[in-house]
Amino acid sequence: MAMNEARFDMFDDGISAVDPQHVQGDMTVGPNLRSQASLGEPDFSTLDEPIKDTILRDLRAVGRKFYHVLYPKEKKSLLKEWDLWGPLVLCTFMAMILQGSSDTANSSNDGGPEFAEVFVIVWIGSMVVTLNSKLLGGNISFFQSVCVLGYCLLPTAIALIICRIILIVEQNFILFILRFIIAMIGFVWATYASMAFLGDSQPSGKKALAVYPIFLFYFIISWLVISHTK
Repeated sequence: MAMNEARFDMFDDGISAVDPQHVQGDMTVGPNLRSQASLGEPDFSTLDEPIKDTILRDLRAVGRKFYHVLYPKEKKSLLKEWDLWGPLVLCTFMAMILQGSSDTANSSNDGGPEFAEVFVIVWIGSMVVTLNSKLLGGNISFFQSVCVLGYCLLPTAIALIICRIILIVEQNFILFILRFIIAMIGFVWATYASMAFLGDSQPSGKKALAVYPIFLFYFIISWLVISHTK
């Protein structure tokens, strides 16, 4: 008992010897730590924001990305603030138009494979492009690749709409050539826009190797547009 009491007294003396100013803590965060903690975070809180404002803000962001695809001058918008709304909308839209384009006279064809082809091509193509970029030493993530490749489908989607309008009239060789030219314009435009966004993420001496899978990706999509019939 004497030994235990001695230990307790030593422990008690140690507590009483501590300066109370050292015991008290300050839960406030300094300006440097606060700026580091909020790095990359928005300057405003969206928790109390109305749903309408949130939807409108997202729609404006998607519209700005579509504008940057049509006029690919600013190179970091799709990579810095990536999202999957644009790719989802374009993939669904193109898949709905392309479905049932093979042989509509055959009642057993419900257009299912064509609807799934667009989604499979986009996701598998994005994986191939991202893997190729990583092997070449690039610094782009999978979702950034999907965002860029998906948004840059806009020219091919516009070409698909125009070709669909041309298909309303009776087809001939001249109209086929016209649809071919329109699809090729969409193909070149989409490839150029995607390279404008992805070019800086590739090593300077290996950009030519990074172009090939992107070229092949949009070529397959454009071929689906050209082969689309009523």
